[in-house]
Amino acid sequence: MAEEYQNMGIRKTKNPYPPPPGHKGIDSTRRDVAFWMPQPLARTAQPSDRRLSMKHRIPALFLCSLALAGVALPPAEARGDGNGPVRMEEVVVTAAPITEGNRVNRLASQVTGVTEDQIGDLNAQDFQSAVRMVPGVIISRQSPVGSFGGGDGGAIYIRGMGSSRPGGEIQTAVDGIPKVAGVWMHPLMDMMSVDQAQRIDIYKGAQPVLFGNGAYGVVNLVTKRQTEEGFYTNVRAGYGSYSTFMEGAEHGGKVGNTDYYVLQSFRSSSGHRDFSSGELQEYFARVGHQINPSWYVSLTANATDNYAEDPGPEGNPAARQGTYRSNDEMTVLTLAHQYASARGTLKIYWNRGTGDWQDQPDPAGFYYDTTTDWDNYGARLQETVNPWKNGEILGGIDVDFIGGKVTIDRDAPRADSTFPRETFRILSPYAALSHLFGEKSGWYAIPSAGVRWFSHSDFDAEWGPQAGLVVGCERTEFHASYARGVNYPGVYVVANSSLFWGGNTGWKGLDAETVDHYEAGLSHTIGKTFRTDVTYFADDGNNRMILVTSPAPPRYENIGDFRTKGIEVTVTWSPLDVLSLFAGATHLFDQSPDNLPYAPDWSASAGFNYRFFRNFKLSADVLYVDNQYTANNRTAGYGGSSIAAVSAYVLVNAKLGWEFSLKELGTKGEIYIAGENLTDESYAFKKDYPMPGITGMAGVRLRF
Repeated sequence: MAEEYQNMGIRKTKNPYPPPPGHKGIDSTRRDVAFWMPQPLARTAQPSDRRLSMKHRIPALFLCSLALAGVALPPAEARGDGNGPVRMEEVVVTAAPITEGNRVNRLASQVTGVTEDQIGDLNAQDFQSAVRMVPGVIISRQSPVGSFGGGDGGAIYIRGMGSSRPGGEIQTAVDGIPKVAGVWMHPLMDMMSVDQAQRIDIYKGAQPVLFGNGAYGVVNLVTKRQTEEGFYTNVRAGYGSYSTFMEGAEHGGKVGNTDYYVLQSFRSSSGHRDFSSGELQEYFARVGHQINPSWYVSLTANATDNYAEDPGPEGNPAARQGTYRSNDEMTVLTLAHQYASARGTLKIYWNRGTGDWQDQPDPAGFYYDTTTDWDNYGARLQETVNPWKNGEILGGIDVDFIGGKVTIDRDAPRADSTFPRETFRILSPYAALSHLFGEKSGWYAIPSAGVRWFSHSDFDAEWGPQAGLVVGCERTEFHASYARGVNYPGVYVVANSSLFWGGNTGWKGLDAETVDHYEAGLSHTIGKTFRTDVTYFADDGNNRMILVTSPAPPRYENIGDFRTKGIEVTVTWSPLDVLSLFAGATHLFDQSPDNLPYAPDWSASAGFNYRFFRNFKLSADVLYVDNQYTANNRTAGYGGSSIAAVSAYVLVNAKLGWEFSLKELGTKGEIYIAGENLTDESYAFKKDYPMPGITGMAGVRLRF
């Protein structure tokens, strides 16, 4: 479907499903792939602002910001002498802060997009930071650069989903291909480099049809591509608090029917505490060729090399958990086609990686290393046809092989422990049907229904049905959907049994975890500048695997369940061409159990983008997260002894940039300063792991 094609270079086509008038930045419809007429990337457009600011008193800060706007606002036009015509100045429209907006796809699923420019306005140094302001999204981290992969040192959670293993129910994907540590089946944030993102799409509910296994929520990174004839180069560098350094260079080109894109980036920091340093390296390359007007082929390759230290609980450095090093390579070969009434893709992928958890402490007083080598590979075939006017049939089949091996190297008292390579296979065909009744210029309705069947090599088969309805009239649109998400046990159930639990085979009796997701939402636009979305959601989870230690041997059992209900509201408003505002809040008013980790009762974000004196732009944001629990949710009692509460916090961040142009060199650039936690808030994502106070960074960016 639409989202599956995004790495191919998508444009909105003139089809029966245009967005309602006034739906700025929103696409409630399908998108078509147009390989021979690609959409220009956001980076080639006029530079724009976005970012946010606020404190406990969000309205008060907004009023102050608007007051400043009134003082510094540039004139809308250059006035003449009163006798001649008035000469209008060029108007640069300021883009939306925080997110590009919400859209609803053909299956009535709401999707929130964060673009490359918005990531830049947030001065995001890692993947979590890029989505931290999205309503309903909660992140964890413990250092300025790098996510400690040996625990909950870096993860993404969505509306209470993702706490089984750190982020483990949330599928992180690159161009629709899942990217996880193959044995342990949870994302490693350092492998999801933010620099290669043209856009990040966040699906806040179960997505069985489009994304398959382990998709209680999805964060899909759409990679960069050169789509315009010619060449593009971007170099950047920055330096800030705690010796934090970043640099990056990227270059793309398109000559005739062939396009390419290469990228390199590096980040490092000494950290705000002892043993909190980290480093991220990324390399990305893409080449594509338009074979003929209907067929396109591309090859992407990505590699990362990272490490992050664990500083340990404050005041107890002896409890630190060592260093986590990760590296991975991912390659995707894509063959795509589009005809008048049919379009589709075949993707063949391979992702291999190593997670090396070094210097883990043992209660007996020695240290050991755990090294995981994984290989995930497979193929994904998808086809969309329009057999009749306004009708669409989506079909496809995925085959995924997920697995790897584990080696434990102990100093004492025993020799190395090895878990030999084990691979699970999931074969999952799927289909969906949708039809547009009416016309988007008036009343319309789009009912849809789909299902995915899961055939697992080691566990029972499962069904993942999905149904939705979109109803609208001009500037108002309603959507409702139901989906059943499926999350199979990972290879870790075998690895733990082999390495630690005497090789018992109780894991063979496990069932897949499931969640029933319900959602209904209403959106309304006023003119071209104001939009509001209200969404109700509910999730009922069953068969959650919980670690049981008594009676021996330890084992996983499907004895857990959970329930969440909530409401989410977002508002975007652009009262002026140079000013854009955003506010959003998520309220979980029903949770069971009541200590569900990473599920605060309230979370909210707000901010603005403002351009003044033509070349200056200010982006500011504020984030509020209520009291919440943190834990590894696989242990008994939804966290057992590891569960802990962390206090609410409010973070205020801002970025001020000056844009310049060197016409004789054909160069545009920006010099900026950025600050985080400007109110010096004391806060933590994890108990006894305080985050930094006020931090700053200065940098420069040049575009050729």
